[in-house]
Amino acid sequence: MPSEDTADTTDLLATAVEALGGSTRDGQVRMANAVAHAIDTGEHLAVQAGTGTGKSLAYLVPAFAHATESGKTVVVSTATIALQRQLVERDLPRLAQALAGPLGTEPTFAILKGRSNYLCLNKIHGGIADEPDAELFDAFETSRTGREVTRLREWSSDTETGDRDDLVPGVSDRAWRQVSVTARECLGANNCSYAQDCFAEHARTQAAHSDVVVTNHAMLAIDALSPASILPEHDVVIIDEAHELTDRITAVATDELSAASVTLAARRAAKLIDEELVDDVIGGGELIGSLLDDAAPRLLTSLPTGWDSALASLRDRLWRARSGIGPVRSSGDTDGDAAAARSAAITSLEELHDAAVRVLTAFNESDPAKRRDVVWLAEESQRSGTRRVLRIAPLSVGGLLRASLFVDATVILTSATLVVGGSFDALATTWGLPVAGNSARGEAPGVGDVTASGKALPGGDSDTETLRWRGLDAGSPFDYPRAAILYVARHLPPPGRGGLSEEMLAELDGLISAARGRTLGLFSSMRAAREAADALRERTDHTILCQGEDSTSALVRRFSEEPQTCLFGTLSLWQGVDVPGDSLSLVVIDRIPFPRPDDPLASARARAIEASGGNGFMAVSANHAALLLAQGAGRLLRATTDRGVVAVLDSRLATARYGGYLTASLPPFWRTTERATVLAALDRLTA
Repeated sequence: MPSEDTADTTDLLATAVEALGGSTRDGQVRMANAVAHAIDTGEHLAVQAGTGTGKSLAYLVPAFAHATESGKTVVVSTATIALQRQLVERDLPRLAQALAGPLGTEPTFAILKGRSNYLCLNKIHGGIADEPDAELFDAFETSRTGREVTRLREWSSDTETGDRDDLVPGVSDRAWRQVSVTARECLGANNCSYAQDCFAEHARTQAAHSDVVVTNHAMLAIDALSPASILPEHDVVIIDEAHELTDRITAVATDELSAASVTLAARRAAKLIDEELVDDVIGGGELIGSLLDDAAPRLLTSLPTGWDSALASLRDRLWRARSGIGPVRSSGDTDGDAAAARSAAITSLEELHDAAVRVLTAFNESDPAKRRDVVWLAEESQRSGTRRVLRIAPLSVGGLLRASLFVDATVILTSATLVVGGSFDALATTWGLPVAGNSARGEAPGVGDVTASGKALPGGDSDTETLRWRGLDAGSPFDYPRAAILYVARHLPPPGRGGLSEEMLAELDGLISAARGRTLGLFSSMRAAREAADALRERTDHTILCQGEDSTSALVRRFSEEPQTCLFGTLSLWQGVDVPGDSLSLVVIDRIPFPRPDDPLASARARAIEASGGNGFMAVSANHAALLLAQGAGRLLRATTDRGVVAVLDSRLATARYGGYLTASLPPFWRTTERATVLAALDRLTA
């Protein structure tokens, strides 16, 4: 029998759906009740909710109910700006009004971003600017930046929020850095003469008094890594787009060292310390730069000869410069501009110092599988050429999430794609949750099935048994077997490293012709996307758009508005395209999207799992590919009336032993490997 709480949640959801002009969906009701139960019991919850389920309402309704009843804040975290805007500008305002009557009060909400997303009035009025990066210096770009900064100064007098996303049209990152500060660079409300008008402080104050606060995964990471609380006090966290959580947390927890970053830090400190100290820091950076230039980009399993002394020297030089500046805040300091400049310089020096210390201590543990961090040398392309940079990232973020997120609050994680290989366990492991055989269908994998290792990644505590969670697949309103076909081109040769084969191009041409355009081509690299676009333009009369030829939003808009057009591209299209209707009838995936074999972080994580007795390939590469395949296939059906085909041109999905594991992560489309069957279906569909 439904509990009283379940009945209340169901009634509240029905009220909200009716007020917003929607219709009842069984999956949405199941999810809303599961979220309410999790909040009530403190048991963590992972919910897969397919496109069209209405998951936003399913978690916002119980969130508002809990917040208004308990007086405690609920934090909602998203991965993308698009979903943030949808929640704050569309879903939350209408929902708050709809629930005001049943709840006895109109719930409140706010959005909270990192400090660097807001204008800093002290930096604007103090005229404090960063030195241009010598590697990026360009006369035209500099003049453009100057014009944008002038516009930003003018905008600062008109805006009420100071939020970068409210500025239309936007400006370059380079210009925005001239008018914003990071959390570490900020002087703090007690030391800034503009504290009363500070946009970031106003946002934090509003968030502290709101029932629901919308933020992003990066802010969750910053809150977890910071000794001070960044987010308002809360007892429930709802993480939407949860399949992105591990990557976003890893990105925030990644440090880097390069000659250019050291030089920039020295320039920031130039007016605050002796010239000899400045030269000392620059010299240390140049030494590191020469070592980076002489080495090949690769994963480091130990520090090369001479690197330890160079890094130790840089560490000591950075700290001497930091000590030479003195304290961040002085009781006798009345010059706000000087204090801001000092804070920015100290931040740069401390961040580089900490990165050097982190690299030096990364190899203290002799067993690579037990190390906390991964160190690698990367090479990046720039307008002026390439640059080398030393990066260090956590081997696993499970321990961090466990200690800073799951212990302190009830956590609900949701996305359209959380089930990998038929189970929630693969993602649960990366989040730091215990593996408990949480099959999406309530059953354990069959004997002989290829499954990922159930062992947790190293680098965390062993207290996972104290955390209770469950998984729920809320289903989808789509009738997948009737709405779509999954076609695997089994007859094609496996993809190689020499570019797209003639057989694959001919297959792609035939599919596009049968679909009369209307094709979204998802490729594993931009090189492959461009190669396919160039080849198909010579074979077909259909317009072929390729990512990079215009802004992605403009290309997607044109693709949506012009039927019989094709759009080819890479990663952002795998996850960011929403084109319902007749403009999209065919999604083509060129190959299984495994991570690059030379990806240092993926390689290190796979090795660590293998050292613990697990299957590194399945736990890292296969899981990565399964999530992306599910995301890519999810581009096809965006409305219940949509119909079409997902075509995978990688025969390994049908022939390799891991193919069944990857396919189990996809929606239950009707499946075939028969080319003639698919061509005939596309021809009938688009006739």
